[in-house]
Amino acid sequence: MTVEAYLFFLVIAISAGSNFTQTLQFDKLSKVSNNIQIDVIRNGRRQQISIFEIVVGDVICLKIGDQVPADGLFLDGHSLQVDESSMTGESDHLEVNSSQNLFLFSGTKVADGYARMLATSVGMNTTWGQRMSQISRDNSEQTPLQARLNELTSSTGKIGLAVAFLVLVVLLLRYFTGNTTDENGNQEYNGSKTKVDDIVNVVVGIVAATVTIIVVAIPEGLPLAVTLTLAYSMKRMMADQAMVRKLSACETMGSATTIGTDKTGTLTENRMKVSKFWLGKELVKEADASSVSPNIIKLIQEGVALNTTGSVYRETSVSDVEFSGSPTEKAILSWAVLEMNIDMEEVNHPLVERSHLSPTSCGGNLLAQAFCQIAALLTLQFRGESIFGVNEKVKDTLIFNTFVLCQVFNEFNARKLEKKNVFEGIHKNRLFLGIIGTTIVLQVVMVEFLKKFADTERLNWGQWSACIGLAAASWPIGWLVKCIPVPAKPFSSYLKWKK
Repeated sequence: MTVEAYLFFLVIAISAGSNFTQTLQFDKLSKVSNNIQIDVIRNGRRQQISIFEIVVGDVICLKIGDQVPADGLFLDGHSLQVDESSMTGESDHLEVNSSQNLFLFSGTKVADGYARMLATSVGMNTTWGQRMSQISRDNSEQTPLQARLNELTSSTGKIGLAVAFLVLVVLLLRYFTGNTTDENGNQEYNGSKTKVDDIVNVVVGIVAATVTIIVVAIPEGLPLAVTLTLAYSMKRMMADQAMVRKLSACETMGSATTIGTDKTGTLTENRMKVSKFWLGKELVKEADASSVSPNIIKLIQEGVALNTTGSVYRETSVSDVEFSGSPTEKAILSWAVLEMNIDMEEVNHPLVERSHLSPTSCGGNLLAQAFCQIAALLTLQFRGESIFGVNEKVKDTLIFNTFVLCQVFNEFNARKLEKKNVFEGIHKNRLFLGIIGTTIVLQVVMVEFLKKFADTERLNWGQWSACIGLAAASWPIGWLVKCIPVPAKPFSSYLKWKK
């Protein structure tokens, strides 16, 4: 077997082993998301256990936001309302009390109030378990970032296919027009004088090169890597006593700068009201809201409209306004609508339009880096021997070394897609520095010491400097891309194929 065959099987083995290990790791971490802790009263003592450890006879303590973990009976509580939409499809909340409705079902969620319930059936013996045993359900849920990465992967694949096809056509044309030479400088294709076996070998080599471009261009492991990162973040947060129910929460909270928490309301009517707020460090009472700058009022109105899950309804212009949502939502909406005369529909409309004009910066950086790398590698492929005065094997090593170093340097750009200073806080990320260092050491070993195994040639200091210089160009390129204003229409919209 040739060296190429050994390398081919080695790459396949490493890739398969890596994917298998990542899949096992993801399955292990994803189980954490379903391992929800809940308060129960067992043996006369209140304690926190996993929902998988609940048994018949446990007294379960429920509060707002909890998912009912078992079928059971209402014991006592206050203003308990549950969301049974997952069971019945009805969006209205159902009130549970000791006089009208005593039954609680697994899989429903507590929308309001609190209560204690007696577990009467658990696991597959519950109503939800019996229903789920008859149907299959896909629990895979994509976060917004994963959805964007899948779209990015698809776009990258299309670009890779186009580049691979272009390279295939160019290489075939160069060969059959007699513009290529062998190691001895002789013309490779001489019409009918060329042996069929030689033609087949060259064509197979060209096709293999294009297939390599396609394989490298499609980052199929990127969405899985992001999922693993989110699952790992969720596990770290749970170690800090922060319960995360969904992977997407880790991604969303990564963008949060201020977190506001509140009580559920008063003990009597469960109603809240905004009485005063702070504008910077200045205290503004409700009655003085009219003295605030109109631009600030507009920002507040937009903030209320964009950051609420509640709703405002008015049947006619003279009828009373109806607010729905949590007590906090109702208080903020009532304040904004009645005191600031906000029109929710009018404000939401421009906000929805504006939200479509917020493309990510990763697409622009990806295209810029891809084009520059393609230009550098193609230059080395067709002019590398004459530029550096080397033979074909050294030229191939230069191409391979430059490509790997480009990825290493571009990993720094990937640290902070929105910020120009990609080196901020890098000394604190020991894992990143360790990966970069390991990659560089392995590359040096492969180029300088694994000549027979990797089919490479040793490079001198000048050739190493040239490879590093070409790869380091990704830093100023990434900085320049971030200085360019983002267009109104995302570039990815041009790559969508119409069905």
